[in-house]
Amino acid sequence: MIRFTAYVILLFLAQFTFGQTPKRPLRVGVVGLVHSHVHGILNKAFKQAGQTDIEIVGIAEPNRELAERFAKQYGYNMNLVYSTVDEMLDKTKPEAATDFGRIVDHKKTVEACAPRGIHVMVEKPLATSFADAKHMAALAKKYNIQLLTNYETTWYGSNHKAYALVNTDKVVGDLRKIVVHDGHQGPKEIGVNKEFLDWLTDPVTNGAGALFDFGCYGANLSTWLMHNQRPTSVLAVTQQIKPDIYPKVDDEGTIILTYPKTQTIIQASWNWPFARKDMEVYGQTGYVFTVDGTRMRIRLKDEKSEHPAEATLADAPAIDSFTYLARLLHGETKPDELTSLENNIIVMEILDAARQSAKTGKAIKL
Repeated sequence: MIRFTAYVILLFLAQFTFGQTPKRPLRVGVVGLVHSHVHGILNKAFKQAGQTDIEIVGIAEPNRELAERFAKQYGYNMNLVYSTVDEMLDKTKPEAATDFGRIVDHKKTVEACAPRGIHVMVEKPLATSFADAKHMAALAKKYNIQLLTNYETTWYGSNHKAYALVNTDKVVGDLRKIVVHDGHQGPKEIGVNKEFLDWLTDPVTNGAGALFDFGCYGANLSTWLMHNQRPTSVLAVTQQIKPDIYPKVDDEGTIILTYPKTQTIIQASWNWPFARKDMEVYGQTGYVFTVDGTRMRIRLKDEKSEHPAEATLADAPAIDSFTYLARLLHGETKPDELTSLENNIIVMEILDAARQSAKTGKAIKL
């Protein structure tokens, strides 16, 4: 009897252990290879042994030489590569598409994916114009797909810890000022590849220069901290400090967002001495600064000096955008506000107004 009971227990455990459905990778199609952020998904899919978040089932890239170059670097088969988005989608039938093309082409990707019921995640910003963004949002709503915008700073634990301190714990009192610094020495100076540089420095394909490339981070974070409240006005100033390198676009941009009781200053630049993505959040009685993805500096009411603090990866919604995308579409996590369509429609309204303000020299009322 004891032997029979032990057998039944072992049989039950075996069924429980081996009968579990293994985690299924999300089937992803990659649209474009000309944005250097594509290295993140290629590295995850082809270099990280054992990862089960995503599976790249197809790549749409008309530049065969570029696709072959990356195939040698990452070891993928060129059979994955298609010359058009439509062919890739129809042949491979991905559940989601991640767009690493020119910003101006994000609209075309959504136009191709939405009617097919394929979810889309684009690299920041969402579009090159507010009009395009609204068109994309309408398609996402009509066909009931997720349309997400990926920012590196969404995966910074420090930003999420800062948000919790300011908006949940309310340790600094009412929000008064947000200052966001983003950028680097310049895309050419840091050595981005030619395919990326060509469109990044074109006002048609990128929307602007540093103003869009890095101004979008501050607009995204400010909109989040302000609970998706639209600013009442947008004022922007841009400069061409290096017209010999960037003759078509700005390389320096400052945006001031005015809210009824708060002000945001966004400093976007291709002229910083070092790469940076940090933020200062001031309330009535204290402040919270983010230094990088984990390090922070905080000073609260009655404290004589600031003190360092540390966030962790666990403070962010996921370790990276692709893990998050897979978990979201598999129903394992909730939508994150920073990547949300609602937030990024407001971001595009801000960027569009900033571009107009810089051109006219006047504040734009929203």
